[in-house]
Amino acid sequence: MAKITSIKGRIIYSSRGTKTIEVDVISDNQYLGRTSAPSGASVGKYEAVSFPEGGPEESLRILNENSKKFLEFEPNDLKSIDETLKSIDKTSNCSKIGGALAYAITIASMESASKAVGKQLFELISEQNAYRFPIPLGNILGGGAHAGPGTPDIQEILISALGAKTIRDAIETNFKVHNELRNVIEKNDPSFTNGRGDEGGWAPKCDNEKALELCGKACENLGYTLGKEVSLGVDFASSTQWNEEKHLYVYERAGFENTPEQQIEFVAGIIEKYKLIYA
Repeated sequence: MAKITSIKGRIIYSSRGTKTIEVDVISDNQYLGRTSAPSGASVGKYEAVSFPEGGPEESLRILNENSKKFLEFEPNDLKSIDETLKSIDKTSNCSKIGGALAYAITIASMESASKAVGKQLFELISEQNAYRFPIPLGNILGGGAHAGPGTPDIQEILISALGAKTIRDAIETNFKVHNELRNVIEKNDPSFTNGRGDEGGWAPKCDNEKALELCGKACENLGYTLGKEVSLGVDFASSTQWNEEKHLYVYERAGFENTPEQQIEFVAGIIEKYKLIYA
């Protein structure tokens, strides 16, 4: 296996127009792996911290200061790479170096390794012979941190075309539901101005239950049955509703509060009613 001979980073901009980090890992002076790190609008309390205090610039400074520690590793030696990242960070949630930097270094290293052996990255990760595309999840309705006031508290509702036979069919189905949902929303609210959240889902002014009903109606209009040809998914982003002082999940837009036990019942009820595949 090749050896890492160079590792560099740079600041780039995400689709939201915010700064993030991109990393290049080069092995044997020729095999380039390049990865940019995503960063969500809301982050769960138990997720790795995307960036340290000081933001992406601080992550980049730390990378520049420690880049030599990764040289001469085999790029697929994730154990050594991970141990080195942990030795630099020394926290439980990547708050010193940033989870975005750790992610970018790891994936860029594996991409460099795959090129060194003449394989695609997915082939290096899995040795099985029968590969197939995963079924994509498409964001069709946004709320929470992804959209403005008046939208649902739950962060996003997604669609997945479980009955599709090919990746192309699945993508086309997602587009069809997304487009039909706009028609359904406009009929429900003639004042709807085609507003969207920052990940492309429609952002209507309605409560959680109505949002789910509208999504279900869009699927029904196209002749799909929930749980059969298509399934909905929900990103509740529940940690953004959690109020530490009250020890309650506070749904400010919908005007109710849940105890942890009530929250479980609330989520379970939605999963059962709408046959969610993702929550």
